[in-house]
Amino acid sequence: MPFARLASTTTPTAHIGLGLAAVGRPGYINLHRDRDLPDERTADVLRSRTHELLDAAYAQGVRYFDAARSYGRSEEFLADWLTARPEVSDVVIGSKWGYTYTADWNVEAEAHEVKDHSLATYERQRAETAALLGDRLDLYQIHSVTADSPALTDKELHARLAALTAEGVTVGLSTSGPAQADAIRAALAVTVDGEPLFRTVQATYNALETSAGPALAEAHAAGLTVIVKEAMANGRLAGTEAPAVVREIAIEEGLGSDAVALALVLHQPWAGVVLSGAATVTQLGGNLHAAVLGLDEERRSRLDQLVEEPEAYWRHRASLPWN
Repeated sequence: MPFARLASTTTPTAHIGLGLAAVGRPGYINLHRDRDLPDERTADVLRSRTHELLDAAYAQGVRYFDAARSYGRSEEFLADWLTARPEVSDVVIGSKWGYTYTADWNVEAEAHEVKDHSLATYERQRAETAALLGDRLDLYQIHSVTADSPALTDKELHARLAALTAEGVTVGLSTSGPAQADAIRAALAVTVDGEPLFRTVQATYNALETSAGPALAEAHAAGLTVIVKEAMANGRLAGTEAPAVVREIAIEEGLGSDAVALALVLHQPWAGVVLSGAATVTQLGGNLHAAVLGLDEERRSRLDQLVEEPEAYWRHRASLPWN
């Protein structure tokens, strides 16, 4: 499995990956993007920013990079970077299918992405990903699976995904919404010819939204690699937006709130890779400090007080504007 390469890496930052959701397209729901990106967000500008982040991440020991078909041109930017750096052979590349990017590079678009987990969408997007990433793709995930997704019951789709596994690409899924745990447990039951289909699960988990934790522990116990996204809650746990307790611990450590938020997730025994969604090299550097930040039981107890009800958390997330 490709993730065995990460397991054999001993640098502290090997358990932090870089997600490209925030820089593969001009609009996203992270807070304060007006501070993070220039007003001019052409493809060339964001390609350059993506390459700058990838260079900085790789130089500091990050070895997992995460894209998606719906992240604008993230796969293209990542593919360009890989082509320009043939010496980079020890990274793990993941992408996702199931959402189609529909904003046409317009921040004010009415709809930025459309979800469809059908076999036809898989075939189309698999071809698109292959045209860009070729044999550099290590992990292909179904994007934002919920418990009612047809991707969990479509036997023909499962057979096609199993064929992809036979080609050497790991098959996984990501989840979203207040019932992530239900989707994760349903995915664990999916088999093809008696073998589990999914070998990784990517889910939202952070100081505000911990409801998927028990199911992620079950997935880890079943042998899946757990990838955590949105560890900073789309910016709600970073900088001045962070709750007081996060900022207090950050001040005690002389670090940023973002490092505290990421460190909390890294302390979970089931967490394999925790994604940074940095949009600037400065943010990335701050995020990577999480790898060496200690959170004792007293600090974790203080952070436990921040947990929100899942429905409230996801309503708030849905209200965040694309900017």
